[in-house]
Amino acid sequence: MEESQKTIFPPGWDEHRVQSVLSHYESQSEEEAVAEDESVYEDSQQTFMEVPNELVPTIRELLARRGA
Repeated sequence: MEESQKTIFPPGWDEHRVQSVLSHYESQSEEEAVAEDESVYEDSQQTFMEVPNELVPTIRELLARRGA
């Protein structure tokens, strides 16, 4: 990256947080990664849906409006 380019992080994120997340996932065994992926389906506070790819931008826009 050129020195004139500055990384812009989303609100609440910084270089340390990014490195921490990378370290977490890079150090996971395959079994740990699978267990983590599967555990999200047990969360009763979230719903997972399969949608056509062409609808993803519209859904993201709706979610962004809801969060604003």
